[in-house]
Amino acid sequence: MSHQSPIPVAVAGASGRMGQMLVDAVRQSGDCVLAGALDMSASPAIGQDAGAFTGQSTGVLITDDLATGLAGSRCLIDFTRPEGTMTHLRECVRHGVNLVIGTTGFSEAQKQEIAAAAQSIAIVMAPNMSVGVNVTLKLLEMAARALSTGYDIEIIEAHHRHKIDAPSGTALKMGEVIADALGRDLEDCAVYAREGVTGERDPSTIGFATIRGGDIVGDHTVLFAGTGERIEITHKSSSRATYAQGSLRAVRFLAGREAGLYDMFDVLGLR
Repeated sequence: MSHQSPIPVAVAGASGRMGQMLVDAVRQSGDCVLAGALDMSASPAIGQDAGAFTGQSTGVLITDDLATGLAGSRCLIDFTRPEGTMTHLRECVRHGVNLVIGTTGFSEAQKQEIAAAAQSIAIVMAPNMSVGVNVTLKLLEMAARALSTGYDIEIIEAHHRHKIDAPSGTALKMGEVIADALGRDLEDCAVYAREGVTGERDPSTIGFATIRGGDIVGDHTVLFAGTGERIEITHKSSSRATYAQGSLRAVRFLAGREAGLYDMFDVLGLR
């Protein structure tokens, strides 16, 4: 969709690792412009230029005042934590600002509140904004349908030592996509921990293994283990830039949309 004027975008958690990547991606995009930068009151970056970390001047100061940070923005990109995102969500509804949510770890009640908000604003919500990961999800859907019997399914994910939730939102999404394709409910068939005498593996389960260490950006492997063969579908991220680029695609997708809850399959036309 071509816009005469660039889309004004605000970034939440602007001084964090992902926030900095987003600010930089918006600055370099050509069709989006940074209109706001939000962060928590406790952040030492409050009052600084949002581009200071790369030595660039954006003319936008990082603020903890939501109304100020969202003023003049058409869309907020939010990769923070659930409680922060919920606060931003309410403010976006109040000001009619669209929202791209990359935050993971929401409770069911929080997800319901997001769905309700999508009746008044347009929201893209995906546990992983990477274009490659979303294509991988599509491949998993195809594989699961074709390998529905005789194959044990295990999901292995690895992330950096700072990640606070496990398994990753992406790993859970992979499990959901596979379970849906098999006509199962992930809640009923997921196995998150194994220790001691576990007994034989139940063939209807989907197992998860979590690795945390170093500066791994994000690796995900789904293993379909059959008799005499196994298929592995793997995605590896070497940089958060892939999430930032996917987020900008989501921003462009939302431009001109009034309300509704979408995901990256909608954005990428993978339905």
